[in-house]
Amino acid sequence: MSAAVPPRTVVVIAGATATGKTDLGAALAAECGGEVVCADARQVFRELDVGTGKPTAAERAARPHHLFDALSLGDKPSAGWYARAASDACERLFARGVTPVLVGGSGLYLRALIEGLHAEPPHDEGVRLRLRAELEASGPEALHERLAAVDPVTAARLAPRDRQRITRALEVHEASGRPLSWWHAQETRAGLSATFRVIEVEVDAEALAERIAVRSRAMFAAGLLEETRALVDAGRRDALVALKAIGYDEALAILEGRMSRSEGEAVMNDRTRSMAKRQRTWFRHQLAATRVAGGPDFAALLAAARAALFPAGV
Repeated sequence: MSAAVPPRTVVVIAGATATGKTDLGAALAAECGGEVVCADARQVFRELDVGTGKPTAAERAARPHHLFDALSLGDKPSAGWYARAASDACERLFARGVTPVLVGGSGLYLRALIEGLHAEPPHDEGVRLRLRAELEASGPEALHERLAAVDPVTAARLAPRDRQRITRALEVHEASGRPLSWWHAQETRAGLSATFRVIEVEVDAEALAERIAVRSRAMFAAGLLEETRALVDAGRRDALVALKAIGYDEALAILEGRMSRSEGEAVMNDRTRSMAKRQRTWFRHQLAATRVAGGPDFAALLAAARAALFPAGV
């Protein structure tokens, strides 16, 4: 299969958390002679293993993995940092004739790599606070109508009740005199020059909720509390809290007596389901991808992904 993958092709396995991306990415990398590149905003931290669902040390030893453990707690990653780091990793792989297989659910990171980075529009706290007050008084639909009058491009891609993004778009227009869509058109860094073959693994909400619950239990069994305690003992509590990472917040609350184990696990599941819902919505509207159905039959998922990525049968 590797001989048939065109040069400068990047395989991307995207999707919500707990959909089976890690196993699928590893299997596809093995089939095409590729190497895995992290596209997860939490798995880039070297101190976070169990609670991020990072590939195990054995899995990473079986095939080269890149950008896992690239940063330390306290570092401030961004889409710009990721675009540069992932571009460099992909270029090194291209130079060796190797296919990069990007795996992760951080949509902003993936978009920055694929599409490039845009100029940063201004922030104005005074305008933002006033718009929030108007939002509470009039509702998001009224502000969405106002946005449609000044920035129809942005309004068309935002749901009428998307409170945060509507107020942000209006803030940008009032603070700069230009619509957010104009700012997005001002590309300041081109995306990686490559062909991207992107699939999104989808799992229906009910099945995904069960997978999330199973994974949460597995993380606790694998040592999430112990990993969190070790970070606290190493003086990393403040950096961990600042990250607001699902799983670690709850583990810390359990260790400090603010939650029981069962309460912490329930909160962790709720937050993970909410995150998965946001990820599904984002990918549906923001990333051009071929959707494949995940499920308990991994062989079927692998076959579907293979057919979607390499329709010629390579």
